[in-house]
Amino acid sequence: MSRLPKAVAAIGIPLAWSNLVRPGLGLGPRGRSAANAGFATAYALAFGGAPNWLSTKGFRYGAVSAALVAAGYGAALAVPSARKGLAAAADRAPDVPIAEWVGVHIPIGTVYSEELVFRGTLEPVLDHAFGPAAATVIGSATFGLWHIHPARATGDSVPLTVAVTAAGGLVFGWLRRRTASATAPALLHLATNVGGALAPQCARHQSRWRAHAH
Repeated sequence: MSRLPKAVAAIGIPLAWSNLVRPGLGLGPRGRSAANAGFATAYALAFGGAPNWLSTKGFRYGAVSAALVAAGYGAALAVPSARKGLAAAADRAPDVPIAEWVGVHIPIGTVYSEELVFRGTLEPVLDHAFGPAAATVIGSATFGLWHIHPARATGDSVPLTVAVTAAGGLVFGWLRRRTASATAPALLHLATNVGGALAPQCARHQSRWRAHAH
């Protein structure tokens, strides 16, 4: 397959999967995670993905990035106004225990799947087809559009979700190019999503503890 048709297919298939095919399967959280992981693995095999998971540089950049995110969540929990906002945030663990959500569904159903698809496979394909500058824009935009149906399913603003995740895709893509690996963006992605799931729980626990203490 020549570069342009391959790039078009590599863009369209994930969007069709996330916004049409997977929702049409009517799966629960466990089924979605398994289906996402299976899709990502097959997609990477079909398009010659090269995530380079064992990159030392990727681990190093990813660990620093994840630590910064964790520090940010810790700082937010230490500030009363930010902690109150976190406590009011909705839970993102539908129908499964929070430990399962952060231990299985986020690492496998989200981080592994999305980083293998986007940073490990799609962006290298786009680099070869369009060059790094255009690939950066197209890859991050595709990552944002991947989240259309998930945003609708959770009642979030679709334009805002697409914009925020596309911006995140720019950061993840920069890390991938900097390290030649999907490991660094995967660790940052993991820290961001796990922190987003746990921080509201911690904030509510702190609020209850402070209320009882008084």
